[in-house]
Formats: sequence, structure tokens, C-alpha cells
Amino acid sequence: MTKKKHDNSRILTISDKHLPYQHPDTVRFLRALKKRVKPTRVICVGDEVDYHAMSFHDSDPDLPSASGELALAIKNLQPLYKMFPDVDLVDSNHGSMVYRKGKHNGIPRKMLRDYGDILESPPGWNWQNTLKVKLPNGQLLFVCHGMQKCGLKLAEKMGMCTLQGHYHTEFSIKYGSSPAQLFWSMQIGCLIDDDALAFHYNKVTAGRPVIGTGVIIDSHPYLVPMVLAKGGRWDGKIHLPVV
Repeated sequence: MTKKKHDNSRILTISDKHLPYQHPDTVRFLRALKKRVKPTRVICVGDEVDYHAMSFHDSDPDLPSASGELALAIKNLQPLYKMFPDVDLVDSNHGSMVYRKGKHNGIPRKMLRDYGDILESPPGWNWQNTLKVKLPNGQLLFVCHGMQKCGLKLAEKMGMCTLQGHYHTEFSIKYGSSPAQLFWSMQIGCLIDDDALAFHYNKVTAGRPVIGTGVIIDSHPYLVPMVLAKGGRWDGKIHLPVV
């Protein structure tokens, strides 16, 4: 099979949504960002769904069952499927929950359905463990869900630029250099509803999640925060210095 050639000149990244517990303005925010950036490629860094009811930790009894949660997640995915028919996604701890549970209970992977079948996704949604992207300037970008909290250290180990999610409080671009190149790491926060019961465990920590995501335009990374106004709702503006 011939490997698909991607146009990586304008990459829109999608951070941890944790459907159906995403920020209520996620779809509006991403739609406006798509209109502003006009991405040539879309990459999701994982945790597209939460699977709270299937967690290895205690689940909240006031939230839906595993079946109900999945139905809600699929319903919330529909506008994203329409908006982004082609997306590359990387494996993640929440996204792979069904496989982790299967392994824990001795169920062979072959007996479980694929990601796309479970989430009823379009054929253009493709999952893989990690992703390597060749940027227009010739640099390589390593995309994973979250391998090391300090993204710059991960970039140094990988010998290339890096893109991560997973760490909801991490929203940064950091640069480093070697004799061969200037490289960077980007950590893009999340798109969760911090008030959802699924994230109640986080109330005992001082750090708060940063709501937003990132884009990579002409090989350069830019963070795009979802700036929240009164009541925790998006202010309706795309805070991005470039187009």
C-alpha cells in the first residue's frame, strides 16, 4: 500500500478532549480555529474520549454507565467527524482504555474491536502508537500522547521536535539546540470541562488545566489558548498572532 503523502504546511493539533466531558465551547472553538488557520493536516494527541466509567480508579456514581458514556461520546464526536473527516490520532491512556481493560482481564486484542469501529469514526480517522511528521523545513516532529512531562527533555532524547498532550497543566513552547539544529517542544494543554465530575479528583491539586491547543504553521509552533470569560465560557476570539 502506498503511504499517503501529507501537506504539513499548516497543522492543526487537537488536545485532550475527554469526550463527553469536554469544554462546552470545544466545537465552536475548533470551528473558528479551522476557519482562521485553514489547516492542511489535523493531528489529535489522544484522549479523544474519557471512558471514566471504565477507569481503573473509582468512577463517580452520578455519571453515566460505560454504555451511556460511550453513546454520549459518539454523539459529541459527530460534529467533529463532519468538521474534520481526516485526522491522525496517537494512542493514549484514556483512548486505549478498552484494550487496557481487555489485557487486564485476559482478553486477546484480536477479540476486541478497532478504535474506529468502537467510536463509529469515518475512514479518514487513523490511530497509531506515535507519529513522525516531516515539516516543510526538513525537521522531524515526534508526536505522542505524553512520554515525559518536560517536553524539551523528550525532544533532546528523540533528537527532533516534539508535540505532546496528556499533561493538562502544561501549555508551552520551549526551544533547545544542538550542534546540528535548533529544535522545539510544544505541549498543548487540553479541552476539558474542568467542572465535570469526571475531573473532580483534580480539585485537591493547586495546578489548573490550561484550555487550548496549538498549530504548526510553516514549521513553526504557536499556542492557541481558549481564553475564558465570565462563567468559564470562551470569549469567542482566536488569540493567534499569525494566519
